[in-house]
Amino acid sequence: MAEYQNPQQDPGNERRLLIVFALTFLVLILFQPLLKKYGPQPPAEQAQKPSLSSQPAAAVAKAPSAASEPAPPTPPPVVAQQASAESETVIENDLYRVTFTNRGARVKSWILKKYKNNGQNQLLDLVNLQTSPGLGYPLSLYTYDETLRHRLNSVLYVASSPGQVSAPAQVSFEYADQDLVVRKAFRFTPTYVLSVETAVFYKGSEIFAPPAWPAGFGDQETAASYAPSRIDYHSDISTDRTALFFPNYILRLPIKRVSGGDTVKGPFEWAGTDDQYFTAIFIPDDPATAGMITLRNLMQAQQRPGENGTSKIEVLGVAVGSLRGPTRERVYVGPKEIAALDAVPVPTIRNDNPDLRGIVDFGWWGLLARPLFLWLKWTYNHVYPNWGWAIVIQTFIITAALLPLRIAQMKSMLKMQRVAPQIKSIQEKYKKYSLRDPRKAAMNEEISALYKKEGVNPAGGCLPLLVQLPFLYAYYRMLAVAIDLRQAHWLWIADLSARDPYFLLPILMVVSMFAMQRMTPQAGMDPQQQKMMNWMMPLFMGFIFFNLQAGLNLYYGETNLISIAQQAVMNRTKLGREMREMMEKRARKKEK
Repeated sequence: MAEYQNPQQDPGNERRLLIVFALTFLVLILFQPLLKKYGPQPPAEQAQKPSLSSQPAAAVAKAPSAASEPAPPTPPPVVAQQASAESETVIENDLYRVTFTNRGARVKSWILKKYKNNGQNQLLDLVNLQTSPGLGYPLSLYTYDETLRHRLNSVLYVASSPGQVSAPAQVSFEYADQDLVVRKAFRFTPTYVLSVETAVFYKGSEIFAPPAWPAGFGDQETAASYAPSRIDYHSDISTDRTALFFPNYILRLPIKRVSGGDTVKGPFEWAGTDDQYFTAIFIPDDPATAGMITLRNLMQAQQRPGENGTSKIEVLGVAVGSLRGPTRERVYVGPKEIAALDAVPVPTIRNDNPDLRGIVDFGWWGLLARPLFLWLKWTYNHVYPNWGWAIVIQTFIITAALLPLRIAQMKSMLKMQRVAPQIKSIQEKYKKYSLRDPRKAAMNEEISALYKKEGVNPAGGCLPLLVQLPFLYAYYRMLAVAIDLRQAHWLWIADLSARDPYFLLPILMVVSMFAMQRMTPQAGMDPQQQKMMNWMMPLFMGFIFFNLQAGLNLYYGETNLISIAQQAVMNRTKLGREMREMMEKRARKKEK
């Protein structure tokens, strides 16, 4: 079955971006004298695969041994409790408005007041109205027995506080008949965190029926928007799910890795599901007894906004609770906002990662992307309150800071030009020997000695690019995961985290690359090869970047414009004039 990828979170985009970096670096290396055939290869990476341990229903529901565990709780006396009619309870504060129905004691609406839907016409409802009717509403109870699960989530509970309630507040729902006793209690705080307590007794025995978030999120409106879905959980003690050299890390289970209905046993500090920008994370009070049921279901979803066609999509969800005794836990439901996640304390086992910051995945370059984003947010908050202009300011500072590297690059290229005739003479001397001939090694030794004598670094011309690549990739990841940049406006751009609707920024990026390629002296390159590169590289980069985020194209395009200005000034210096003269002299010789 084909899987639909989010255009901004598409793994293919990330692979193509990495390919661009690799090809650009190789092209620069290949055109350096004597390094045409000796470019280093990057080491291969091996991904660690976490293993899931399945736990059947019988094992979960089985009573613990009296010798090693405390006696199971005594079921409460059965006093019939059920409502006569359906009612709603609404809990509201400045951040959210949550609407419960007493039918199943489930959430039917979870409005976030600071965020709008993708059409920006109304406030965002985190309850997925496409999938929830069939898969279950938030904070419903999940059991392995489908008949019992339907019963738990359809009976009429007695609500403690029907009507309107202002958070912080506590509400509870209770139901009891001759063989089923259920209690669900929720305590809402001024933040995105709420406390949950549930207990289910069936025919006199307590059963494992954890609260669930089973059907995705309300911002998933098209087939492509389900692609970033995953299940995350964190454990810093369980040896069967940790990496050999990195024992404290977060496991991320994408759609292909999830088996519907399987149970992941604790200990873990938190577990939940999320999409590109929003998350529902359960934080058990007792990590040692926690268990998570992974949910994966097939549904139909709209392919694109405004179209009637539908496609099959896979929806992820979780149910998290205590495998022994009543479930007591906190739940964070809201945006993947760094400040909000950092403020949520987590009772860690080994004092590792005492908050939820790991939910926001900045990828391989997280050590750079996270500080880069925090700097960008500081610029937004204290310098200019617009994310587009904050990117412009940050890009200017980064590019200006890299100016010494550009000057060093020009000096390195000039030295390469000066020693080029001597290198060519050495190559002519040894060209009659094959590459496998041991005497060929003497050529490399002579060239190395020449480089050392003249103070030449053959890879020195690549240094500015190598420094810029991590910033470029960090911007790509930052724009893909930072919710602050979702629907961020700038001039004609409605969303800096999405592509430019008119493709003006990608065109600016390509045109600026043409200009920069023509202005920059390229040491060791044949004039014909230089002409080819002047056309090939900008077009290739434009092909890669035209569908990427507008904010990334803004960063790259502005970097090129500033570099053009820097190059124009340097071309008028003594160093620049000398390089130009040498390039022109070499071109005249080629023409003869």
